[in-house]
Amino acid sequence: MFRTIRIAILSLILAFVAISTWLQHIRSTDWSQTQRVVIYPINGDGDPVTAEYIAKLKRDDFHPIAAYMETQGKRYGLSNLLPIDIDLAPEIRSQPPEIPDHATVLNAVSWSLSLRYWSWKVENYTGIRPQIRIYVRYFNPKLHPTLKHSAGLHKGLIGVVQAFASAKMAGANKVIITHEMLHTFGAEDHYDRATNQPSYPDGYAEPDKTPRYPQDKAEIMGGRIPISPTEAKIPRSLASTVIGPTTAREIHYCEPWRATRRRVDRDRCSWI
Repeated sequence: MFRTIRIAILSLILAFVAISTWLQHIRSTDWSQTQRVVIYPINGDGDPVTAEYIAKLKRDDFHPIAAYMETQGKRYGLSNLLPIDIDLAPEIRSQPPEIPDHATVLNAVSWSLSLRYWSWKVENYTGIRPQIRIYVRYFNPKLHPTLKHSAGLHKGLIGVVQAFASAKMAGANKVIITHEMLHTFGAEDHYDRATNQPSYPDGYAEPDKTPRYPQDKAEIMGGRIPISPTEAKIPRSLASTVIGPTTAREIHYCEPWRATRRRVDRDRCSWI
């Protein structure tokens, strides 16, 4: 009897969590209201240079990400709404669980659950409850010329970004933050993980360009600007990227219900 009751209670809890997660996902991309995104800075290496950089961060430093989402949204018919509002939380004094180097289903699930628990435990933002949480780990580039990969979770609406504590790299940092943030909204990667080369055509900003190479911009989920079939460079700022139609469909930029209650023509999600 007690075993049956425990199973029934656990089933109800799991059902509640599943329904809540599903509703959270739906609300985050119906674009009927502005989504609050909060950046949580973390000193990833404990270096004084990194600490000094974090201490100088301001909310306005991240405004270009909100402006980018608005500008790109207008290309797909989001003209009456600011898609996201972005804010800066106080520095987090704890490190998130390390992202697995070689993700399997088991360790990916384990990491996701650990990250969500850690996020709940270290919450220090006192403003309006955010829909999206992005934890940005900063590193002194002189000590860490290369960084591990970042990650964004659609389930949980959390991202972990590895970034450089350098004003010169601030633009590139925003590209990575936006990329991982878009994962939380449901966007997929559009590049080859083995080569980091953008996938054609979804990972190209201008797949119909003649000649095809070099491309002038990066598709944000393609991650890099294709220079040749085997070469690509990292964009220095969001100004060198676009949200392509496949990504727009994935985050529902093309098909949200508007204030007018009319759906946008699907042709807006062709290459423009």
